[in-house]
Amino acid sequence: MVEIIAFANQKGGVGKTTTAINLGASLAAIKKRVLLIDLDSQGNAGTGLGFIRSSHPQSVYGVLMGQAGAAENILTTAVPGLHLMPSSQALAGAENYLLDDESGVHLLRNALMPIYDHYDYILLDCPPAMGALTLNALTTANNVIIPLQPEFFALEGITHLVNNIRSIKEKWNPELEILGVLLTMYDRRYGQTREVEDQVRKTFGDAVFKTVIPRNVRVSEAPSHGKPALFYDFNSPGAQAYLRVATEVVEKLQQGE
Repeated sequence: MVEIIAFANQKGGVGKTTTAINLGASLAAIKKRVLLIDLDSQGNAGTGLGFIRSSHPQSVYGVLMGQAGAAENILTTAVPGLHLMPSSQALAGAENYLLDDESGVHLLRNALMPIYDHYDYILLDCPPAMGALTLNALTTANNVIIPLQPEFFALEGITHLVNNIRSIKEKWNPELEILGVLLTMYDRRYGQTREVEDQVRKTFGDAVFKTVIPRNVRVSEAPSHGKPALFYDFNSPGAQAYLRVATEVVEKLQQGE
């Protein structure tokens, strides 16, 4: 059965897209069939995998609007086993359409059902807002990973997000669970980083991934080369951390079966 994981955080700049790309590549590296869907109109997931937006017609926008099937809007990446359904600038205008009626929250789920059997994992990279696109992702997913930068206001934002996830679970998607909170851009040199980590682990316990993603130059450089960190510098601390997270994801999901 396919596992559908949304990467969500209402705050931008927390490493959400970086995590979606690198976890997707890491799962593919351990022989999983992975589809990454870019639901952010900025299209950074596609850029980070080496695609120039103007060079292809495929887009999740056409799938959501019912203009084309999911299978026809998937690109094969340079990473064996990792496919991409890219974003487009038109996606920014989809919010109003998706909010026209309540059935709009299930458009993504209904559109993806025909391709579920082709993948072990479908990863949904959400925009940094609780709008219609994120709502579609959370009514489609059965798990959420919350990337979190350990900074002063982190817990305030994550509490609001968790409450939204609970509301969506109750109203539209009873299968939705928080798979874990992932600490990103982690720098042990700062006392505040450790203080926030302690608070997050005290609040969420085992829901917090054991692995943290270190602040790492090679991870930051990789998107400009159109590669996941694993294929840009395999031995870098960031790439190795994402491989460990992939192992944790598989283990968490197996324990939940």
